[in-house]
Amino acid sequence: MKFFIFVALLASTLFSKVYYSKVSPYQIRDISSNVSGLVTSTNENMLGKKLDATPYITIDSTLDVKELHTIKEKIQIYRNTLKTNQKILKNMQALLVKKETNYQEIKDLKIKSRIEKDREFYDLITSKNSYLATQKEIHSLQIQLADLQLRQAQLEKSIHDKKFTNSGFTLYALYVKQGQVVTPSVLVAKIADTSKALLTIYLDAEDVEGARKKVIYINKKKTPYTINRLQTIADSTNISKYKAQIIIKAPKTFSQLAQIELKDE
Repeated sequence: MKFFIFVALLASTLFSKVYYSKVSPYQIRDISSNVSGLVTSTNENMLGKKLDATPYITIDSTLDVKELHTIKEKIQIYRNTLKTNQKILKNMQALLVKKETNYQEIKDLKIKSRIEKDREFYDLITSKNSYLATQKEIHSLQIQLADLQLRQAQLEKSIHDKKFTNSGFTLYALYVKQGQVVTPSVLVAKIADTSKALLTIYLDAEDVEGARKKVIYINKKKTPYTINRLQTIADSTNISKYKAQIIIKAPKTFSQLAQIELKDE
């Protein structure tokens, strides 16, 4: 009986392949700066810990905050001026309608002298020009207001981008220190998504077909996991091998070596 059990176990081993993979975070991201400025603080105590809404890197935004305050005040002034001019324009439009009516009533009257008719006409044209000038001023104010609102959005984004939070991720590495000046595209940190884990193995060509149907054993224990990602183009580093990845539940500690077996049902 023992002999048959041994043969059965041997057959099972022969029909499965063993792989080894480091248990990695589900995702690791490089964080680069979108802005220029002086690094005012870095929180190295957060290394290896899950981040929240508290910034782990801050870049000086003093001038941005001051300019934003000024921009908001200007926007309010422009809006108030715009409202006033729109009221003026409405009054001028009513006046213009009245003057147009008056002129139409007297332009053909013989009892009115040419001088009187010309005076009414010139007064009408002056009112029309004032109306158009006010309308032009309103358009100019609207353009300036739009420019200020765009600048406000730029400043708000700049202030936001000078505080690095990445809530929910784990701080993996810090590459800047307080007092350092950064510019756009400079790498400042590396973060990891540790909500799940990832196992990466490299299959031989003959093992690719049907790999997704295999039963996965991790450290000799049967699991409900399956291959989630499978490349059908050979890996550039591991020549003639095909990269496969398995998403698993997050362990208590990462970077441990796991033994993986792919077996038939």
